[in-house]
Amino acid sequence: MINRRRWLGMTALAATLIGTKGRDAQAEPGADFPLTGPDPAEILPLWPTSPPGGPVPGLVEQVEDRAKPGSLKDRAALHITQPTLSVFRPAKPNGSALLLIPGGGYARVVMDKEGFETARLLAAEGMTVFVLLYRLPADGWAGGPDTPLQDAQRALRLIRHQAPAYGVAPGRIGVMGFSAGGHLSASLATRYAENVYDPVDAADAVSARPDHACLVYPVITLAPPSAHTGSAHNMLGHNPAPDRVARYSPQNGVTTQTPPSFLLHALDDKGVSPENPLLMLAALQRAGVLAEAHFFQEGGHGFGLRGAVGKPVAAWPSLYLAWARRNGFIPA
Repeated sequence: MINRRRWLGMTALAATLIGTKGRDAQAEPGADFPLTGPDPAEILPLWPTSPPGGPVPGLVEQVEDRAKPGSLKDRAALHITQPTLSVFRPAKPNGSALLLIPGGGYARVVMDKEGFETARLLAAEGMTVFVLLYRLPADGWAGGPDTPLQDAQRALRLIRHQAPAYGVAPGRIGVMGFSAGGHLSASLATRYAENVYDPVDAADAVSARPDHACLVYPVITLAPPSAHTGSAHNMLGHNPAPDRVARYSPQNGVTTQTPPSFLLHALDDKGVSPENPLLMLAALQRAGVLAEAHFFQEGGHGFGLRGAVGKPVAAWPSLYLAWARRNGFIPA
């Protein structure tokens, strides 16, 4: 059992030292890599017809522009009716792929800050990246809290089914999620084999198991006191039964078959408690699943790439890539 007080102190110090080294060794995101760029030209619909449990009467998809004048793009999608994969193809593909799931508290999907910016960076490293715009659980879909997982399972299966067309090895497909997208990624990593929708075509015959997972300041537990209240309410409503809370808290679903996982979090995160990745890490350790975790002294919540500039947490992409290469999830 992890002594969390001692663990927090040790990881705060270690992560600060690691982050400083990383910053000296590699330019921070944004220093030599453009955070902005053209929107992806290739967008794949997730479902051949209406998604499971739809359409929802009166639901109108929206894109909210949250950027201040002169600042970086900051769009969020709300009330998604047709989930999609936005494809970022690398100039020099290395045979690996990543399903990238932005956050937004299950109230929206943050497109630029946690989606497209990170996708451009990882595509520059040779990964073929698919950014998922997924349906939201409180929008009235028949699947309720399983609605986002329907989209995540379908997305991973589509990527694997179409892997040859993208020059991707079917056994080198990972998932990365931010905040509530981290919760969805952890749910996919633990519930990939669960039947949450009826098969619609040949893609649904392949496995939805990601080959590794990267959880960035993730929501994990939906139980107080460590739950992110907004995500929990949007997922399960108010005052859900304890068994439902436990079912939708991914740390409770970890088994020996859960994919190897990389976790990172800032200890000054006021939005999502660092207890969340600690719970997931403890579950992974108990199951004997390969895992690595980094906790940074500062960074807050939602830093992505742009909010990491000038801080030790800017080392996170290089730490993730080094871990993935070291373990063979992407070619060295």
